[in-house]
Amino acid sequence: MVSVVTLGETMALVRSTEIGSLSNSPPISLGIGGAESNVAIALTRLGVPATWIGRVGDDSLGDLVERELRAEGLTVLALRDAGAPTGLMVKERKSSNSTRVWYYRRGSAGSRLAPDDIDPALIRAATLLHVTGITLGVSEQARLAVHRAISIARDCGVLVSFDLNYRSSLWDEKTAGQEFAHVVPLADIVFGSDNELEMIAGIGAAPLGEFGELARRVTAMGPRQVAVKLGADGCVVLAGDELVTQPAISVTAVDTVGAGDAFVGGYLADFLLGRSVQQRVTTAVTAGASACTVPGDWEGMPSRSDLEAFSDRDPVCR
Repeated sequence: MVSVVTLGETMALVRSTEIGSLSNSPPISLGIGGAESNVAIALTRLGVPATWIGRVGDDSLGDLVERELRAEGLTVLALRDAGAPTGLMVKERKSSNSTRVWYYRRGSAGSRLAPDDIDPALIRAATLLHVTGITLGVSEQARLAVHRAISIARDCGVLVSFDLNYRSSLWDEKTAGQEFAHVVPLADIVFGSDNELEMIAGIGAAPLGEFGELARRVTAMGPRQVAVKLGADGCVVLAGDELVTQPAISVTAVDTVGAGDAFVGGYLADFLLGRSVQQRVTTAVTAGASACTVPGDWEGMPSRSDLEAFSDRDPVCR
């Protein structure tokens, strides 16, 4: 059976449930979120077992992270760090189409993920390892943990998926670009926005018709598949010699955070289940659109039946 292992920081999430400034004390909810665990949840809901590796504090928020991930069916290796708290992010809905997020992760347990935290047996037993640029940027030791995980995967023939996921709050573009250029050749599948991919293989602000060339430049670095995520313009995917351009699905967006992770999870799920490039792309775009219609970082990740229902719905313009 195919399976995926991923690693990174999952934080507690405080978000307002109504539009307006947090300074006005709107109702709030408490949950969790993290790019890698979001992808793992998306995969699991689409029929691909996933394992998440990370650190959390020895605190109630760490309990929350572990409980929520296990409830979603993930295999969880949550190392408890008594010397650091579980990270926290706070999300404010400024308007119906504007969300502001603050991250409180400096010195957090998740940022202290270390190479020795990686269990080689978990990676060797998997079909694919998924990593992101967020964990590469969150700390030096987390970066080394990602490097070790990739090295283990490559040594035993496990596929590697890499979502660039650049965050300017973690590091500058030049430093991130240099690190991405090191990791991309080690990956089999690469995901990134056009701006992120231009950091390593730039051709300047490419019009839609030239994103295929951007993908080709990235595949020339080593990956077999490259997905250029274009948000409201859909995506361009190059897999081998096959180039697919897919428009986005118009939806009434409630919360766009996590949509990119849903896209990645949808694409990887169909890839691992042996489906065509066009099917992978259709599932990825539909999963991303579905995720936008539900509040929360991962709550809108669709199941297979959700995808079918979403595809059959009447279109709603954004």
